[in-house]
Amino acid sequence: MCLGIPGKIESVYEDHGTKMAKIDFGGVLREACIEVIPEAKPGDWTIVHAGFALNLLSEEEARETLDILEQMSELAELEDQEHSG
Repeated sequence: MCLGIPGKIESVYEDHGTKMAKIDFGGVLREACIEVIPEAKPGDWTIVHAGFALNLLSEEEARETLDILEQMSELAELEDQEHSG
C-alpha cells in the first residue's frame, strides 16, 4: 500500500532549477519536490508521496488525515499483539 503523508512546509528553495521544500512531518524534516504546486509557501500543508508534494490541503484536512493514520497504526499494533500472544 502506498500512502501520501501530510506535512507542513517550513521553507521553499530551488535546487538545480527544481522547486523544492523542507517539510515537517511531526518534527522530522524531509525534502520534497514541489514543482506541481508552485504556489506553495512556508506554513502551507501538503501531502507528499515518494518525495513529491502532490497538492496543498488545509490544516484541518491534514490533521484529520494524521489522526486516521494514527488510528491505523494503533489498530495494527493491537492486531500484532493478538497474533503474538
